[in-house]
Amino acid sequence: MNYEETIASIKSHLGDNLNIDYGIICGTGLGPIADEIEDSVALSYSEIPGYPTSSVKGHAGRLVYGTLQGKKVLAFQGRFHYYEGYSIDQVVSPVRTLQLLGARRLIVTNAAGGLNRQFKVGDLMVIEDHINFMFQNPLIGPNDESLGLRFPDMSQPYSREAGDQLIHLAREQGIPIQRGVYMGVTGPSYETRAELRAFARMADAIGMSTVPEVITAVHGSFETIVGISVITNMATGEDVHEESHSAVVDAANKATPNMVQLVRSYLKSQS
Repeated sequence: MNYEETIASIKSHLGDNLNIDYGIICGTGLGPIADEIEDSVALSYSEIPGYPTSSVKGHAGRLVYGTLQGKKVLAFQGRFHYYEGYSIDQVVSPVRTLQLLGARRLIVTNAAGGLNRQFKVGDLMVIEDHINFMFQNPLIGPNDESLGLRFPDMSQPYSREAGDQLIHLAREQGIPIQRGVYMGVTGPSYETRAELRAFARMADAIGMSTVPEVITAVHGSFETIVGISVITNMATGEDVHEESHSAVVDAANKATPNMVQLVRSYLKSQS
């Protein structure tokens, strides 16, 4: 992607001197997080030259810049998925955009299936680590040293202190919260029961996003990386039932108030 053109276009619409305390990537059905932003200015992805556009239900497809709980935020109301046919470079373009705009703290949200039998639909899960089962890595190819190291360390991609704070805030407010490992797969087909039973030995939740974005954020030396999943369906592989994207979106929508409340509380707690 031509990021010079991308950044120039965003600044021409949102302002030359963007001060971004947090970047937020809103997952399926979680766009209302961006609706909470005050004094906001919005920009459709289609207005950014060469930028991808989201084709999935539950992703509005726009940038929203403004203030949330006293913090300047730039929210991506909709992400790009590898299964949509985009290159892995396009999938991670929101993170690269944030990096080049000077952001150093990132909140990533997603809808995920629950592999852990102790989870319930509607629970939030703080991502403490992930497994890349997408067999794709956004860092393959020539490395731009101005963006990050050739071999970034991935031993702790998600910020432990931030995760602990999220758990504390959620429990304080009675929000159902879990902590676990997220597995990223390509999709778009849902997993077989045999796959789910195998994956449940390795992870607590499964989804079709987030992992490439977090790898890119680590490469870009983001100071804080927070990942939160909404458990929208139980994917234990123990019974036969038909999964549907509409049901996932509906479940995410029902859990959105808790996600919004938790993100707001977290931002308010940060100095």
